[in-house]
Amino acid sequence: MNHKKYVKMYHPVPLTNREWPTKEITHAPIWCSVDLRDGNQALYSPMTIDEKLEFFAFLVKLGFKEIEVGFPAASATEYDFIRRLIDEDRIPDDVTIQVLTQAREHIIKKTVESLKGVKHAIIHLYNSTSTLQRKVVFKKSKEEIKQLAVDGAKLIRDLVDPNFTPEQIRYEYSPESFTCTEPEYAAEVTNAVLDVFEPSPDRKVIVNLPSTIEVATANVYADQIEYMCKHLNNRENLIISVHAHNDRGTGVASSELALLAGADRVEGTLFGNGERTGNTDLITVALNMFAQGIDPQLDISNIDEAISVFEKYNKLPIHPRHPYAGEMAYVAFSGSHQDAIKKSFDVFEQEGSKTWANPYLTIDPKDIGRKYEPILINSQSGKGGVSYIMEAKYGYTLPKSMLVEFSDLINKLSDEKQTVLTNHEIHVAFKDTYVNVPEPIKMKFYRIQHTEDNATIISATIEYNGSVKTITGEGNGPIDALCNALRNLLSAEFEISAYHEHALTRSSTSKAAAYISITDCCGKVYWGSGVDVNISTASLYALISAVNRKLMTD
Repeated sequence: MNHKKYVKMYHPVPLTNREWPTKEITHAPIWCSVDLRDGNQALYSPMTIDEKLEFFAFLVKLGFKEIEVGFPAASATEYDFIRRLIDEDRIPDDVTIQVLTQAREHIIKKTVESLKGVKHAIIHLYNSTSTLQRKVVFKKSKEEIKQLAVDGAKLIRDLVDPNFTPEQIRYEYSPESFTCTEPEYAAEVTNAVLDVFEPSPDRKVIVNLPSTIEVATANVYADQIEYMCKHLNNRENLIISVHAHNDRGTGVASSELALLAGADRVEGTLFGNGERTGNTDLITVALNMFAQGIDPQLDISNIDEAISVFEKYNKLPIHPRHPYAGEMAYVAFSGSHQDAIKKSFDVFEQEGSKTWANPYLTIDPKDIGRKYEPILINSQSGKGGVSYIMEAKYGYTLPKSMLVEFSDLINKLSDEKQTVLTNHEIHVAFKDTYVNVPEPIKMKFYRIQHTEDNATIISATIEYNGSVKTITGEGNGPIDALCNALRNLLSAEFEISAYHEHALTRSSTSKAAAYISITDCCGKVYWGSGVDVNISTASLYALISAVNRKLMTD
């Protein structure tokens, strides 16, 4: 690979004593969704007007107060959509729509025309300022490019001010391809536009500084933002906005570092849809804040609904490893991860803590309508994942040594299949291996009696090796009595080495689960489980299951 073919596309940032590395994000920014414009233009099949109307309503439901709705001069669909939003009174009073325009006269006129009757809107003017765009696309000098921006701003002001109140229309300017523009020149052009728009406390101007193409690490973008914050006139009456693309895969990081560097506003899309490699993923940025105890000011409590809407209108999938929304975001394969997650869940519940703490999950999945499910177990998984599935899905709390044995069995099954095992497959494997094992001994009926000296006598009718017979035993309880009866039947020596029981569910009609291990004369351990509505019956089934497993391996 000829790496010498490439050179840096960004310009050095003349920034000294940078401040952003010492800062933290403390509050949510102003959010602006550009799904309906920037996101829509990147789709194989752009949305219809009706689809856009439905998507707009969903963005409002999520809590967006600023939504870029289109480029009205680009097509009849874009223009008609904006008119329907206004004419059909679909824009809530606390929501501002944003429209985009290039610094060209006929486009600006069409854009202003599209907003007649709007309650609140932002006109977003842009022109490209980068070195390469000036040289290759526009073939214009720095002065000519600056004049293009100034002329566009003047035309917007001249068309808007006589026909709209300051409360109706606000201004936004973007030096497009900002990240590839000389910082001093980007500030020069922007200040020239601000001289036209005349920002004030009552009519702040948005300065949007887009990473139209990511060409550097996120810290360079932060430097560029801090430089502009320090070199733009009338900063107190500006809203610094960022619009980071994802060419280097760091759109989220760039936006977050830009907030540290002084940005007030973030433009992006749900799940990062956008041209080429996409835009900043607003869902990720918002939930990153949420995970730090910051209210993101967006309602993402039902992430599955957001996924459904996104996939319906964008016709694009969500990556299974998406940080928060992916179908595998809350699935752990590693045994150590599964174990740590389960133990943390247990402690969190037992302590009743109101503060989330988990070594591998940054947020509680329940907060966004999801849940942790190690639904897929493979040969890398350990007892933690198996334990979680058996308990959370099916109610079994396996004794520790039995869990170790069963987890080894599951790993071997996964190795044999060379793929993952589902919850159902794990449950079936447990029942087939341990629960109410019916061969070679099957108990058909039993009766218990108690003697005057508190001993227990059991009389059990069993089927063994094809014949039905009754066996009898005496002991200090039903389990001990049956154990003695089985020893006599089989002429074998074994001892009960562990016994556990619990209800499978928390209800009066719940079945009980019992677990028994027996140890033979050689020290080998055999586990069995019994399930029945009667705990005594479940315990006897568990004993017979353990004995049957011993007989099958002898």
